[in-house]
Amino acid sequence: MSLLQGKVALIFGLANERSIAWGITKAFHEQGATIGISYAGEALEKRVKPLAASIGCTFVEPCDVASDEQIALVAKKAQDAFGQVDILVHSIGFANRDELTGKYYNTSRAGFHTAMDISVFSFTAIARAFQPILRPGGALLTLTYYGSEKVAPNYNVMGVAKAALEASVRYLASDFGPDGIRVNAISAGPIRTLAAAGVSGFKDMYRSFSEIAPLRQPVSPEECGQAAVYLCSDMASRTTGQILFVDSGYNIMGVPQPPEKNG
Repeated sequence: MSLLQGKVALIFGLANERSIAWGITKAFHEQGATIGISYAGEALEKRVKPLAASIGCTFVEPCDVASDEQIALVAKKAQDAFGQVDILVHSIGFANRDELTGKYYNTSRAGFHTAMDISVFSFTAIARAFQPILRPGGALLTLTYYGSEKVAPNYNVMGVAKAALEASVRYLASDFGPDGIRVNAISAGPIRTLAAAGVSGFKDMYRSFSEIAPLRQPVSPEECGQAAVYLCSDMASRTTGQILFVDSGYNIMGVPQPPEKNG
């Protein structure tokens, strides 16, 4: 039997076929889940709708997560379409490009507010809006990055935002636990996504990652999808408030060793 058979999963933040959200969506579909998709706005519609059609997904809704009204509208539409929802995936992060280069102390007040609102508060806002229709035994999942714990060059305000997001995971896990709903996060290694492209120097970091990580392998959206299946299935029925690293072991390295040179 498929691990997510009979479950309804709604994925927020699908951007294109290279996004982690798409890796998760495909994995959920393969494991029998009924899928709903939400995307950021009109600019992404032409990319998202063909992807949804390819897996037979008919619930495809735009949502500006900076708007409580739009989040509430998507929740109402999901209730009308599905009754209850088992899984919510939050694959959303944003900071202005000019905040992702140079010194962190140059972060503007407006840029800080934007990063925290879109990347952090939106997870709490979505959880609150969907709380009345979340089925006991369900799961909430978000995506983070190791720049929340250690300094990553040019990650700047997004590192601070991811730290706040991880704290939100723990508080939400405590809130939802009595209702039998789990809240976790995946901390993925660097992946060539639309969001990553905005971080100055990302290409250099991506190239060096596979030389330093213990498994010496890059991470794919599909591998994040498999981890998401585990965290959102009954296999992880007693796992909540956790950050699961899918990063080829990079996070365990205290002093990264450069690759050995032959000869």
